[in-house]
Parts: sequence; C-alpha cells; structure tokens
Amino acid sequence: MTRTGSLEPGVFATLDSLFADYALDNHVPGLIFGVVTDERLTYARGIGVRDLSSKQPVTVNTLFRIASMTKAFTALTVLKLRDEGRVNLDAPAEFYIPELQAWVYPTGDSPRIRVRNLLNHTAGFVSDDPWGDRQTLLPEDEFSKLLREGVLFACAPGTASEYSNLGFALLGRIISNVSGEPFDIIMARTLLEPLDMRLSGFSPSDASMEDRATGYRWQDEAWHVEPLIPHGSFAAMGGLYSTAEEYAKWVAFLLSAWPPRDEHDVGPVCRASVRELAQGASFPELRTRFAHPKSTPSDQAVSHGMGMVVAIDQELGLTLSHSGGYPGFGSHVLLLPLAGIGLFAFANRTYARVSAPLWEAALSLRTRGHLVDRPQVPSGALATAYLAVKAMYAQGGAEAAKDLFAINFLMDRDDAGWARDLVRLKEQVGECVLAGPLRPTSALSGEFLWTCAHGRIAGSLSLAPSRQLGIQQLTLARKSP
Repeated sequence: MTRTGSLEPGVFATLDSLFADYALDNHVPGLIFGVVTDERLTYARGIGVRDLSSKQPVTVNTLFRIASMTKAFTALTVLKLRDEGRVNLDAPAEFYIPELQAWVYPTGDSPRIRVRNLLNHTAGFVSDDPWGDRQTLLPEDEFSKLLREGVLFACAPGTASEYSNLGFALLGRIISNVSGEPFDIIMARTLLEPLDMRLSGFSPSDASMEDRATGYRWQDEAWHVEPLIPHGSFAAMGGLYSTAEEYAKWVAFLLSAWPPRDEHDVGPVCRASVRELAQGASFPELRTRFAHPKSTPSDQAVSHGMGMVVAIDQELGLTLSHSGGYPGFGSHVLLLPLAGIGLFAFANRTYARVSAPLWEAALSLRTRGHLVDRPQVPSGALATAYLAVKAMYAQGGAEAAKDLFAINFLMDRDDAGWARDLVRLKEQVGECVLAGPLRPTSALSGEFLWTCAHGRIAGSLSLAPSRQLGIQQLTLARKSP
C-alpha cells in the first residue's frame, strides 16, 4: 500500500528501501511509515503484515499501540488544563494528588515535586522503562496504594533529568483529579475528537479489532504473540492506539504551531501552548543521532521537553522526537518544525527501533532538497534598516544611514572608521550588486550576501530592542572562499 501527495513518487524510493531493509534485518512482521508535509499525510507506505496468522497487510488504517509517543498527548492535555486556569505548572504536584503529601524526599533540602517537573522528567525518579511498561494495566486503586506507600528517589527533584514513566502516570492522575473524569476520556475530548481521530484511543473497540496490529516478540528464533495489555492507571504514559491516517493529523496539528503568527488559532489547543512541548529542561546532554550502524552520525545536544525530546542536529537543525517501546510494538516520530515536515513509523515487534531508518529518511529528504526551512519574511523595520545599509555602502560612509543608528552604533565605530573600512572593502571586491535578499534570523536581525566583481560580501545586522528603529550592530566582510 502506498499513498503519495504533491511530491513525485520517485522521491520516496530511498525511504521505501530503508524501511524494507530494516524490517527484513530485524524480524519485524509489519510496519508503516508516513511523511507529513503541507499539513497532511503526503506519503505513507505499509510493509509486511499486521497479523502473521491472517497475513493481512499493514494499511494506513491499521491500529498500532504507539507506546510512549502517548506522552505528548498527555502533556498537551495538561497544558490545555493550564490554559483554562485549572492547573498551575509551578504548583506542587501534591496539590492535585493528595497521596503525595506524605512522601519522604531523598534529602532534607529537596523541593516538593512540581507539575512542571513531571512534564520534563526532572522529578527525581529513576528511569523505569522495563517496570513502567508492565504497570499499564495497574488498577486505579492499586496505583493509589502505591502512591500512599511512597516511592524511592534517584536524586533530589530539580537536580537532574531522568526519563520517567511514573511521572507521566502521575500526570494522568492529575488530569483525572482536576477534571473529575478518567484521563482517557478527557484526552479524547480535548485532542482526539477535535482532530477527527475517531479510531484512536486507549481501548480499541470490538469493531476495530480486525484492523488492529497483533504485537509480537522475536525470541529463540521464533515469533511469540505478546498478550494484549489492557488500559489502566499507567496508560497516560504509553497506552494510546492510533493509525497512520489519524496520527498524521496529530503531526500536522503540532507542525501548524510554527511559525508564530497573527493568524487566528483554530486548533483544539492554542499554538503557543503546542510550542511549549519544545521547551526543554535545563539539563542538556549529548547523544548520537539514531542511524544505521554503518553510518557515522553526528552528536546532538538534547534535553527533555514536555512529552518530546528536543535536539539540535548539525544537519537537520531543530528537531522534536520521541520513541515508543512496548511489549509487541515499537514506534518513533520526528518533527522538523522549522521546515514544516514530520515523519513517523509504527511496527508490531517488541521495542522495534524504527528510529534509525526514520532519521535516515529525514537525511535523505534533506539531501534531495525536500527538507528546507520555511522562508521568513523580513519585518518592515528590518527591511527599512537593510535599505539604509545598502545606501551606507553605496555612498561609502555612515552618514547615509545616521538617522537609523541606535545610540551605541557610532560609539562603537565612528563615521571616519566606517569610511576607511568601506574604502578598503571596495578595493578588495570591486563593484557589487546589492541585490542579495535579507534572510531574517529573527524579527530584529538578519543576514545577507552580495555578489561583487572580485568576490562576495557577507553581512549581518541587528536592531536594538527600543521602540524607535535603531541599528545596533552591522558587520560587512569579504566572504572567505
């Protein structure tokens, strides 16, 4: 099964090969991957089968458990409650979960856990993937008993970042306690229903079971069916089911939050709150980019956002991603918000690491020129300042732009100094065509490149923060070969 959009099918041939090879080499019964551009599912490809007995193929409507990719849904539901004034992110979590009031903290000077600590994995809990996965079905009363007994801490809250499923189970409890209804119902009402994700949920209906992927593990050179883990108190950390068709709507919704703009908000949660998912904790780390074992990927600076991992990649720029690992399932999502592109993959094998081919797919799109940051339009103030810089260069001195200088500009380099610099620069490069566009780096700064008779000039300018337009800094230099 293949679905294509505005991009020609040949663009995705490499992606098909990446995932087909991965499935073959890693004993994956079935998987599907999708590419979201222009706020829709541009391309999707199913590989293998959803069930080994029936041999039914994977389609865009096959339900997979997306595991910890659920966390972004939980985080955004909490942010929606915050927007409504019902949750304070900086309030102690025990304000919303009374059982936490009696907890014994690891040190006498430990701060109480705040809601924000739960969202960005800084509550001081130990990383708990093996244990947390098996808690999904824990009944609510048993979860309450666990909370009354208290937990052990890996460190004092707010001193380090460590991935915690328990933390997101607590967020699920906060959603339930604040709303007075089970968190899965609130999440469906807040996000799934407005986004028309009708098949997605925590408890697939009997009518949809024939479309659900069966989860498998590969052990002792044979397939074994993983028992279906039912919905319970820990499901807020990883219990959601979705299809490629519907999950693409979620990806498109998240991407639509960038860039910030005046346009009216139409989503179920405002764009500003969606962008908060990318606000990382203050504990950055280095990790190696997910990639094929034979490749030589670069390191990334990463931190935990709210239900997302925020990474700055040397080639891909700003990325938001998250894996999902669960008995019977593996998944990954990668968002390039500045380019407006998202990729995701689901597989029906325990802890399938589909992250490697997904990141390789993103690099392939970049190599082919399909992963380019959306252009920014210079603000009126920045465009006016750029015109003044051109006049300044053409006339060989600062006098031509003096009315647009911030107070510091001629203090840092006087008019005579600028005149000498410009004469010297023109001797180096000859006549220039001052037609290079200004590329904004923010609303108050930008870069440009001019082509000249004997080389090029690279320039940058930035404005002061005062209401009155003022150029605070300008650089002009011959571009190095």
